[in-house]
Amino acid sequence: MRDLGIYLVANTQSCQPHSTLEVIQAAVAAGVQWVQLRAKEESAREFFELTCAAAQLTAGKAELLVNDRIDVFMAARAAGAAVTGIHIGQKDIPVSYARQIIGEGIIGLSASTDEQLAHATDQAQYLDYLGVGAIRATPTKKDHPTPLGLAGFARAAALTTLPCVAIGSLTVADVPALKTGAAAGMAVVRAICAAEDPQSASAELLSMWEATN
Repeated sequence: MRDLGIYLVANTQSCQPHSTLEVIQAAVAAGVQWVQLRAKEESAREFFELTCAAAQLTAGKAELLVNDRIDVFMAARAAGAAVTGIHIGQKDIPVSYARQIIGEGIIGLSASTDEQLAHATDQAQYLDYLGVGAIRATPTKKDHPTPLGLAGFARAAALTTLPCVAIGSLTVADVPALKTGAAAGMAVVRAICAAEDPQSASAELLSMWEATN
């Protein structure tokens, strides 16, 4: 199973008082190797510019994925930015077409229900991993599905052959249960973005992840 470890979802609305770029820089300095950039309120131009700036911080150190906006990903790649993939949801274009558009690159898909997991597994040739949740209700995603809980995540992960990254109000205390539940990674927003010291918070999460069998 692919180990995605601690996976930062850098949500622009969650990073105050730090800037989004400051949070990304701190996380990467701590050793985080997966960063998804989420910019729901920004314009396409603003998202593009932020992606190009973030890519300068992650190049050669971490995977940088663009949330939802395939157009932003393609524009950033055309501009020479070191973007490595996209993460899309159930309401976005089908993964088979996303793969045709981006060609080489990482594609992650959000999934939560048995039906979504089964469909994703059928489309596994186009995907690299699944984001599974929400584990708990989270204010960073207003339209999150019914929370699964840790036991629900373990059950969901057993339904697919794809690596599953848990998401949804997770903290360092959840690492042991997630590892037991076959999580390939742990996606966090506020645990890093809203931390007083994002680098220390990232390091603590990574240390716990790496120390837990």
